[in-house]
Amino acid sequence: MTVFAAPPTAGRWPVAAQQVMYTTRLQDGSPTAVTGTFIDAAGPWQGAGPRPTVVIAPGTSGQGDNCAMSQAFATGVTLTADPAVSLSANQEAPAAAAWSALGARVLVTDYVGLGTPGIHTYANRIEEAHAVLDGARAAGNLAGIGPETPLVLWGYSQGGGATAAAAEMQPQYAPELNLKGTWAGGPVADLAAILERIDGSLISGAIGFAVNGMLARYPELQKAVDRVTSPAGRAMLDTLSNECIGDIIVRHPFLRTSSLTNDGRSLTAHLQAIPEAAPVLAELRVGSLTPATPVLITSGRNDDTVPYGQARHLAEEWCAKGATVTFRTDELPPILPGATIPNHFGPELIDGFGPDNAVTYLLDRLADKPVTGCTIT
Repeated sequence: MTVFAAPPTAGRWPVAAQQVMYTTRLQDGSPTAVTGTFIDAAGPWQGAGPRPTVVIAPGTSGQGDNCAMSQAFATGVTLTADPAVSLSANQEAPAAAAWSALGARVLVTDYVGLGTPGIHTYANRIEEAHAVLDGARAAGNLAGIGPETPLVLWGYSQGGGATAAAAEMQPQYAPELNLKGTWAGGPVADLAAILERIDGSLISGAIGFAVNGMLARYPELQKAVDRVTSPAGRAMLDTLSNECIGDIIVRHPFLRTSSLTNDGRSLTAHLQAIPEAAPVLAELRVGSLTPATPVLITSGRNDDTVPYGQARHLAEEWCAKGATVTFRTDELPPILPGATIPNHFGPELIDGFGPDNAVTYLLDRLADKPVTGCTIT
């Protein structure tokens, strides 16, 4: 593996960090470069066992290069003006700072195509899993440690789908890694279900991220998508390819993809009807493999962005295959349905950092506390 690292940031906001670049693989196996942020341990490890590595898979940040988390780590935000004014925030700073404060070493991946050439393949489970697992390898390379080092994975939303995919691909793709446990919060497991749910929501522009990513890896979809989208729709997809999550909230809130098609049917409905799209969406669904190590899945019953049902189905599917899974339902009541922030990001804070949280679950796995079978609550 090739790893490059910039000098650590001089400041301490939120922690001293350095931008890194490492190699990973596209879904066809060809090598590519991915950037990320590495935060070496600065204090003693506060948990049991050896000091671990924590790989954080970010939630949705966007599709433009300036949306990469590593570009916002030193300052907290990134502001660019080319091709249009765009703002990206470091939404993973709290998790990175929390684990760093515990004495863990942390790597936050940017995923394929964010800050590196090519399109970001949003919610592509294969390439996201590769970026996460190769991020663990890169962290080991940078810290001068071996693969026996305890490893845990942390992710929510897009990141939850990425860590879930990494957990089930680890036995085949990175069997040498000592993966102890995974948090897959609000996971994007069934992309088709998510696209249908968010159409017309505050972040419906993310549908464009997904479509652009699919077209990059499955060119057989291009003619069909071109056939159903209007010139304005194709222009919108191109615009979205350079925007961050904050941009789509400000510029295209509650966008309905029916405004992007020739016949007024939603783009999500067309994807369900396009014959070439069915095998693509099936291949991108998490759950076809089986994790060999414990996984915590959390999901808000009233999540208005990432459907509860598809997250629970993933847990049940893995349980049926003999995996060790803990599924916890967040019962936060509906608050401004369709506004995304209360009922999607609320459970992230509650399940990640509240009582009996994901940090505690992963600390227990690092302490080798026994957990077997499935618990669904």
